[in-house]
Amino acid sequence: MSIQNFFLSLLLFVSFGLLGEFIYEFSDTTKEKRFYNLISEVRCPKCTSGSIASSDAPVSRDLKDRIYQLIREGKSDQEIKSYVSDRFGAFSDYSPPKEGVHALLWFAPSVFLWLLLLIFFMRRRF
Repeated sequence: MSIQNFFLSLLLFVSFGLLGEFIYEFSDTTKEKRFYNLISEVRCPKCTSGSIASSDAPVSRDLKDRIYQLIREGKSDQEIKSYVSDRFGAFSDYSPPKEGVHALLWFAPSVFLWLLLLIFFMRRRF
């Protein structure tokens, strides 16, 4: 075997390792389920509307790695979500809190619907 063939074989062997997926190993299945639930609930900071679970952007990979580390450190889901929202804003969570300004976003559609129904029935009477 010539030295060129050896280096070509070595290059191919190393490049196959670069194509592999990132594997997250957990000590139990509950932590694994928490991880996959959390990454599906966190919005990708770079993508338009996808979660970090479906994104392969570098920032999403870094965020997945950080969530993995936080779960292994024993942090709760709420602590992890607050970590993400502190860094990327409340927009990063698919279900923002129902308090403050966000309460208006949660309840405005139902208030608007009730107002429309009230106007409709009031006009119908007259």
